[in-house]
Amino acid sequence: MKAALNGALNLSVLDGWWDEWYDGENGWAIPTADGIEDTERRDDLEAAALYELVEDSVAKTFYDQDSAGLPVRWIEMVRKTLEHTGPKVLASRMVADYVQKLYRPAARSAAEVDADDYALARDLADWKTRVRDHWSGVAVEHIETGGIGDEPEVGNVLTVKVHTALGGLTPDDVAVQALHGRVDADDRLGVVHISDLAVAEEYGGDRQRYEGTVALDRSGPFGYTVRVVPRHRGLVSAAEMGLVALPPESDGMPEGDLR
Repeated sequence: MKAALNGALNLSVLDGWWDEWYDGENGWAIPTADGIEDTERRDDLEAAALYELVEDSVAKTFYDQDSAGLPVRWIEMVRKTLEHTGPKVLASRMVADYVQKLYRPAARSAAEVDADDYALARDLADWKTRVRDHWSGVAVEHIETGGIGDEPEVGNVLTVKVHTALGGLTPDDVAVQALHGRVDADDRLGVVHISDLAVAEEYGGDRQRYEGTVALDRSGPFGYTVRVVPRHRGLVSAAEMGLVALPPESDGMPEGDLR
């Protein structure tokens, strides 16, 4: 990681921090033969891929020099690495992230839980028991969308309507959310943006219709889906309880290509 601070370019498999920060301009990613069970066969494939990458890309970039003997493209990549990757690997950045994203929120949460003879902790424990007991009845029953035509364009606003069953819980116990963003070749969401939907109408039998909008502000392939997750002010995150309700398979994840 610290190589970036010394003007070096990384060449590694997409694992850990390199998978997160590699952008195609700050180094190279070694192809992997994931899914190959024969370890010797996998070693051969990955070794061949590494040698090919070094020969056809790394070495050529380094030795492609201008009239002054400078590898212009290599220097451009180093500058980009120093500018964009360097600040991310600083110890000061790491400490700041720990303080701002972990230690301070944890201290605030502890103070809230301790207040009034642990009133929030008691309420949260009772609430978790009730939510677990009723979660089997929580479901996304149907999704309706509108606001975009056959050829969606940047600037369109997608309207999302979600029919839910809460199985004895109340709208205060859950968050119904639209998840949207760019999708890859396998229609999987990459960087996910979350928009909370609001109750638009309540029906009998613990059923509701939630509605909301999603602004389509970037070109390229996009996708969206919805989910229902537990909601309580004492939860650290929506994933804390390991509970989620997703759409039925027939609804899938609509997607398109923004122009």
